[in-house]
Amino acid sequence: MTGTHKPLALLGGTAGKGPAGDTAADLPTAAESAAYIAGLGKPTAAEVLERCRAAGRVAIQPRCGVGGHAEMTDLLRALEAEAHPDILTLTIDSHTRLKRFEEALRSLNLRPTDLNGYPLVAHGWRRGRELNESVAAPLEIRHGSPDARRLFDVSVASGITSFEGGGISYNLPYSKAVPLTESLGAWQDVDRRCGELAELGVVIDRELFGTLTAVLVPPSVSLAISVVEAVLAARAGVRCISVAYPQGGHLAQDIAALRCIPVLAERYLPTGIDVHAVLHEFMGVFPRQRGNAEDLILYGALVARLGGASKLITKTYQEAYGIPDTRANVEGLRLADRANSPLLDFLRVDEARVAEEMEWILAEVGDLVDPLIERADLIEAAAEAFERGALDIPFSASRYARSDVIPRRDAEGAIRYLSAGSLPFSAANRRRNEELLAARPGTEVALGSLMAGLTGDINYFRTVFDETDGTGSPGTTGAGIPVSK
Repeated sequence: MTGTHKPLALLGGTAGKGPAGDTAADLPTAAESAAYIAGLGKPTAAEVLERCRAAGRVAIQPRCGVGGHAEMTDLLRALEAEAHPDILTLTIDSHTRLKRFEEALRSLNLRPTDLNGYPLVAHGWRRGRELNESVAAPLEIRHGSPDARRLFDVSVASGITSFEGGGISYNLPYSKAVPLTESLGAWQDVDRRCGELAELGVVIDRELFGTLTAVLVPPSVSLAISVVEAVLAARAGVRCISVAYPQGGHLAQDIAALRCIPVLAERYLPTGIDVHAVLHEFMGVFPRQRGNAEDLILYGALVARLGGASKLITKTYQEAYGIPDTRANVEGLRLADRANSPLLDFLRVDEARVAEEMEWILAEVGDLVDPLIERADLIEAAAEAFERGALDIPFSASRYARSDVIPRRDAEGAIRYLSAGSLPFSAANRRRNEELLAARPGTEVALGSLMAGLTGDINYFRTVFDETDGTGSPGTTGAGIPVSK
């Protein structure tokens, strides 16, 4: 998107002409921000989630973020006017995520279209308030920063009431060299500020990014890491926690994982915390044909409904080709919202299969989490667990995760552990994963066959739809590597 753009300075300026400033001295106090939020005349994200859950419907939210202020305003307004999402998103640019605020400002002044998100810190909290006041839905910040303290302060001053991330989930999948103790400490500061705001009457929804590296994430890894972050958040004073889970692709397993979230909350969190399950629609390789992509979007929305999710983060039919345009986002939101129709009340799932999956997921999460929760210093315990491999994330970018875990799909497409690395699973849990994968041919661990198998598992839905690579060769990836059937 393009439009009129005026040079900005990191400090100074007035609403509509430049950033309001984002230093600690310039920001409103917590009490002033709380009063602004209370006077906005629209619900907070936590209130929207609770209302949707009470009504038995899944809240719908898109991903969206562009660099220019006028363009971001137009995008939010268009999405709201045409699709009526329950919550809207400000996706933050990469420079801001890594605290490269001057680089974000430079790009904003020279070529805002180069930014892959909205640089809120560079724009400043007054412009943040302009965005907030331009739409009726509450906003959420989505980013990917291991240290989001400055961004959080600007977002609260902007009146934004939902903030995604955590010290593990926004570090190990994204950053190479940030020690876990540093990121977990920084996010403890964010969560303490949420506690202070709660005392002032404003509940910030803290969404935990259990999506992690997004593809082939075993449910128990996703949920165990979210439990650690949730316990830390609750101890710091957070009163609303959303646990996000990435759709893996297997119906019973995904529904079971979502239904495990309230069970885990009851098991590990104190009373008085509102906990919501959130589903991210499939984040692996998306089908290229529009009809197939739309089938997958609706399928994900139905999984969210059947799993009892409070919210769904949607996808679009353009997902396989890059950043979607506004029209595709609108149509993706509308399609996902169809899953809320009362005409679909007849839909049922095999409850016995879901219950069986829940039992095993909860057992695996317990193996991973219980030894850590008992420790007095949970931050230190989590960092040590990753160092030993007792917690791990497959395909992590960080030197602080071993990435010894190797996931594979079983014969039905559920995500299992081909190798659990040093995860402290019981003998029964390890044996079950081995048996389920042994029932599927093609799970050899030789490097060549393993890489081809992993590629096939990542391309799972392209295989389901029997899409080709564009050369007429069915069942292959873009690189021509055969995928497993």
